[in-house]
Amino acid sequence: MIGFLKGKSQISLIMSVVFAAALSLCAAGIIFQRYVADILLTVLLVVFAMRLVKTKKFMPAGLMLVVTIMALALRHIGF
Repeated sequence: MIGFLKGKSQISLIMSVVFAAALSLCAAGIIFQRYVADILLTVLLVVFAMRLVKTKKFMPAGLMLVVTIMALALRHIGF
């Protein structure tokens, strides 16, 4: 949402909706394969890491990278 609100980036809005919908389906149990959510989170992890390296600014890519790492870790400790 921030990318869309600040930079008017429609691709940012579209991709956030796609990833949020897919991860929501995984969380709701509609998509039963456990690895699908892991793959989606790993893709997000790579994208945010690349953006952080490119911009060298913590906000917003660094924060999203930390949140994605936490989400991936929490999935594997059974939270």
